[in-house]
Amino acid sequence: MALLEEPIKEVRAIKNFIGGEWVESKGEIKGVVNPATGKIIAMVPVSTRDEINEAVKAAQQAFPDWRRTPPVNRARYLFRLKELLEENFEEISRIQTQEHGKTIDESRGETRRGIENVEVACGIPTLMQGAFSEDISPSIDEWIIRQPLGVFGIIGPYNFPFMIPLWSAPYALTTGNCVVVKPSSEVPNSQARLAELIDEAGFPPGVFNVVHGGRTVVDGMLDHPDIVGITFVGSTPTAKLIYRRCGETGKRAIAQGGAKNFMVIMPDYNVPRTIPVLMTSFFGNAGQRCLSGANLVIVGENDGFYDSFMDGVANAARKMIVGNGLDESVQMGPVRDKEKKERIIGYIESGIEEGAKLRLDGRKDFKIVGDYPDTCFLGPTIFENVTPDMKIAREEIFGPVMSVLRVKNLDEAIELANSSSFANGHAIFTSNGKAAREFQYRVVSGNIGINIGIVAPMAFFPFSGMKDSFFGILHTQGQEAIRFFTESKVVIQRWL
Repeated sequence: MALLEEPIKEVRAIKNFIGGEWVESKGEIKGVVNPATGKIIAMVPVSTRDEINEAVKAAQQAFPDWRRTPPVNRARYLFRLKELLEENFEEISRIQTQEHGKTIDESRGETRRGIENVEVACGIPTLMQGAFSEDISPSIDEWIIRQPLGVFGIIGPYNFPFMIPLWSAPYALTTGNCVVVKPSSEVPNSQARLAELIDEAGFPPGVFNVVHGGRTVVDGMLDHPDIVGITFVGSTPTAKLIYRRCGETGKRAIAQGGAKNFMVIMPDYNVPRTIPVLMTSFFGNAGQRCLSGANLVIVGENDGFYDSFMDGVANAARKMIVGNGLDESVQMGPVRDKEKKERIIGYIESGIEEGAKLRLDGRKDFKIVGDYPDTCFLGPTIFENVTPDMKIAREEIFGPVMSVLRVKNLDEAIELANSSSFANGHAIFTSNGKAAREFQYRVVSGNIGINIGIVAPMAFFPFSGMKDSFFGILHTQGQEAIRFFTESKVVIQRWL
């Protein structure tokens, strides 16, 4: 594809995908804006309660036959889907950039990580195997069978519109369940394209459904007696609400919330190697990532090291190229919309009011490459002299803002990280094995990085989380997803 080629060339009318059919919604229609250009690229429905009920009904009707389909045959549908995803890899990636704003390389990474979950789920014939014990007592055998449960709801966020629903859907489908996906209405094109490819792969009608919309659709999922479980990724307040509502109605739940990740810099680490990693961690995806760095914690009282290190960080951030993510030279695209930009600016203003030193001002210290409106664009922002009680150090900003704190030693750094209500993806940068193990052992965080700036687990490991970053028992991806989407039936047998 040529530079800046857009796969969505005309305004697309998004429909729901229910029971294997594309269905026009009776709900209100809203515009989807490309944040880089300001142009409307799609019209998405705010679906009604009746429409989510229709999707659940279609999934429920499809479930008995899909459940009886042998796991090896279910996996073959995913093998075909994987082929189609590879064939359409670049188009899928460009759709993500067009509707979200992230750079094309970031979108390609998202597409690859989504496909990897499909690949892992293709192994369901062995992943779903139970266990058998002979002669647990004279002439008695016992075994476990993993059985699907029915219809699951998958609620996706706006920051990774293609990948995150695939943390759940492939595992739900190959274990024999049916799903209803509600994408974020801000970025509906990626899941609409995925549904087209699932249809092309030949999945039976009703096995995979997509209903676009907002709170009405979510409430419909939470209230519906035939939905047995929900997976969600989004803000902590919403994750708490979904977890509570699922508990009240007896649904299984994976509810992944917000984050405030600490990147701890020990003075013994390789500085030139660290700084590019920090640029990606803090400013990649325009900071709209639950694994983004948020608080940079520099250990030690050596002012010379601190000054030299921060000079390098600030210079690298200042040189980042901001623009349309479809431009291969761009390193940071826009935030998703002007409301999110205004929210981030509110945090920058809060940091100034509370006395932090603004080393780099993302409101103005940048230049957009190309002729684009500045409606959704920000540059990297760096605050120094940040204290733990400041709002910018405590709350999730979800934007390209780095807050720099100093501590005397590793113990203080660990205490600082553990004082946060969030515990998603903290990391340490060090050449010292003892320090690395101490950090890994003592820090409360679902995902830990050692010289890794984005602590993203591979598809065969669970995407973990602790404290206010996660509500539930099991996690998405890999074996834990298999357990979430199945129930263990224990059989004890004796023949006389």
